[in-house]
Amino acid sequence: MKNYMHQALKELANQQVRFAPPARRLEQLKRAEHLLTEIDPKRAYPYQFICFRVTDFRSDANAALLVPGEDLIHDLGLWINELASSLPAIPVEDVHEPVMTLDEMSKKLNVTTKTINRWRKRGLIGIPVVCNGRRQMGFLPSLVDPFLAANKNRIEKSGKFTLLTPAEKDDILRRARRFARLGLGTLSEVSRRIARRLGRSTETVRYTIKNFDRAHPEQALYPEVTGPMDSSTKMVIYNSYRRGMDVDTLAKNFQRNRSSMYRVLSEIRAQRLLDQPIEYIYNESFDDAAQAARIVGSMPDADVFELHRRQMRIPKDAPPELISNYEMPLLTKDQEQHLFRKMNFLKQRASKMLAEMKLPSGLINYAKLRVETLDQIEASLKDAAEIKETLIRCNMRLVTSIAKRHSGQAENFFELLSDGNISLMRAVEKFDYFRGNKFSTYASWAIMKNFARSIPDEKNRRERFVTGNEEVFDAAVDKRTDEKECLAAAEQATVKVNRLLDYLEPREREIIRMRAGLDNGADGMTLEKIGEKLGITKERVRQLNVRAMKKLRTIVEKHKEEV
Repeated sequence: MKNYMHQALKELANQQVRFAPPARRLEQLKRAEHLLTEIDPKRAYPYQFICFRVTDFRSDANAALLVPGEDLIHDLGLWINELASSLPAIPVEDVHEPVMTLDEMSKKLNVTTKTINRWRKRGLIGIPVVCNGRRQMGFLPSLVDPFLAANKNRIEKSGKFTLLTPAEKDDILRRARRFARLGLGTLSEVSRRIARRLGRSTETVRYTIKNFDRAHPEQALYPEVTGPMDSSTKMVIYNSYRRGMDVDTLAKNFQRNRSSMYRVLSEIRAQRLLDQPIEYIYNESFDDAAQAARIVGSMPDADVFELHRRQMRIPKDAPPELISNYEMPLLTKDQEQHLFRKMNFLKQRASKMLAEMKLPSGLINYAKLRVETLDQIEASLKDAAEIKETLIRCNMRLVTSIAKRHSGQAENFFELLSDGNISLMRAVEKFDYFRGNKFSTYASWAIMKNFARSIPDEKNRRERFVTGNEEVFDAAVDKRTDEKECLAAAEQATVKVNRLLDYLEPREREIIRMRAGLDNGADGMTLEKIGEKLGITKERVRQLNVRAMKKLRTIVEKHKEEV
């Protein structure tokens, strides 16, 4: 996700990209471009004014938010770039204007293609088109001319800056040839070193070297490794990226460019999503675009539910296995139906987007493989999984109640409870809320039906395989450590810590987690590493960490809890 300066603008952009129809998004692109040309960096603009100018809708949200002009220029450029990238590709023959490709724009303005891409983040609008069977970014005069008119000085300066004399080109190539012969760094590293010495931009130097390599492949200074990669190599790249290796390092290790790495990552992500079955309960209301915003909105009385959740307390005499029963309050019927509708809608939307990326043969349709689409699919599935988890946790007391009624027929209550929880998970997947029934009614029958089958099977197994020394084993004192109790105690401690962290601001909470190594049992990170990850200085990380710890001590003293 791009780095927006203001969360409200990021959320609004995400909403338009996900739910606005293509024609509406194209209209908003033009409105956003027009607004971008009018912004004064020294002024501040109300959020509601920005929302109306771009979407033609008067929002009641964030009424007190004022966005500084400089921040608005930055965020609006990202917004324009995201909206343009999310549009479906149009065959170039169907466009009623001359279409310039990225390379043609680069030649026309006498700048590099990377400079054009930087300008797209500042408001230069390009739309996806299909040219010669390939999806690429196209630029229409009606969308480009307003940007060119508003940024004459920037364009002239960039055009002059990239003009190199033959002597300067020869000097760049001579230096690059020496670095290549000595094996001192990759193309990007060498370009940065030469740029610093000659007072030129890194991209200008890199572009010069790349042009020479294309024109003289037999004398190429930094030849690219070409040809298809096998599946095992692709999985190594994908797993290395997931473990934290950045794209530049991957490109260097595998002797490929960054674009190749991104293509491999997108391909593996898409294949993993296609291999994942998505089950959902369909309803015709999901196809009504007018209802989408209401379906994915907040559930009714969400603030009341959150207040009840914070007020939940675990009884001191509660067994460790039943602690999870006291973490979430019960849902009302309206809240329950909203969550089931939202969960199934998100799954249906993810399944629909995946179907568009798949060929009839079941293989990936690379013409429609886009990072933005993969991000949307993964976000939808993640949100659906979180909703499912909420529904399960809010109904675990139902399983306990039914298990207690049947515990006389089984010797181990907690095995019965575990069996009932599995039935509850399946019931969440299969429940059709459109029929108007409460989930507890459906889940109760599903759990009892499972008990009616599993309890006799368990009794039969015990009777058939009982040993003569069973009574001796039962009477013997077990001096072994109870691993379940240890795990339950650790889990209860984790719950308490997470509750305390809920009182902190998101960034403070993330710093505490990384500093203490609370995620995945990892070691604590240094202040410097945390600063690099969050984009702030080491000293600022230290200040936020100290402030967060003071807050936690105050909260512990107030509630008399032990961390």
